[in-house]
Amino acid sequence: MAKKKTISREDIITCYMDYVLEHNENPKSVYNFTKINGFEEAVFYNFFGSFEAIEKHIFKTFYENTIKGLESSEAYETFDARNKLLSFYFTFFENLTANRSYVVYALKPLKNNLKGILVLSDLKKIFNTYIANLDIETLDIKEEKLEQIQTKALQETAWIQLMLTLKFWLDDTSAGFEKTDIFIEKSVNTSFDIINIAPLKSVIDFGKFLFKEKMNMN
Repeated sequence: MAKKKTISREDIITCYMDYVLEHNENPKSVYNFTKINGFEEAVFYNFFGSFEAIEKHIFKTFYENTIKGLESSEAYETFDARNKLLSFYFTFFENLTANRSYVVYALKPLKNNLKGILVLSDLKKIFNTYIANLDIETLDIKEEKLEQIQTKALQETAWIQLMLTLKFWLDDTSAGFEKTDIFIEKSVNTSFDIINIAPLKSVIDFGKFLFKEKMNMN
């Protein structure tokens, strides 16, 4: 086969996804993979160090395409944190559904332990950043270390929720994955209801008031 003159990162990703879906297995080697697809092995290494790197990048791309779609909507920027996260979930899983055959192939063998799958490590990093930038209201502790712990706990909880949703979607056989949509809506709303700090803030404010009044009386 004649060697292709030019090949992009996206070309390699497409070739890789096509290969694993057609053969139901990973390529035997980078040499074999590049030979089949008509480009030099060195070109592969210009973009990726391994097949695992491709797999990580694919899930990162699902995220990036989701954010790109959301940020193209003027309405999205007006949403509060709850509705931004709901929009993220619905759009992210639309992207996964468009590539469901590949996602099922990549994750199904390990779907019972999604939290520990290395192929999702890049996705976790950027998702954690997304959660941190959502400005979800938390307690104003005014202690740096405690603030960091609170932020980390919020990110880990959000990641676990995403993994639970992903597992539910992998198992979902409903038409149009409508059960996953219901799961997303209920789980995200429930999580925000749980972390709703308004009642707790009222208790704290009331406590401060009582303390202040007691001090004044003394």
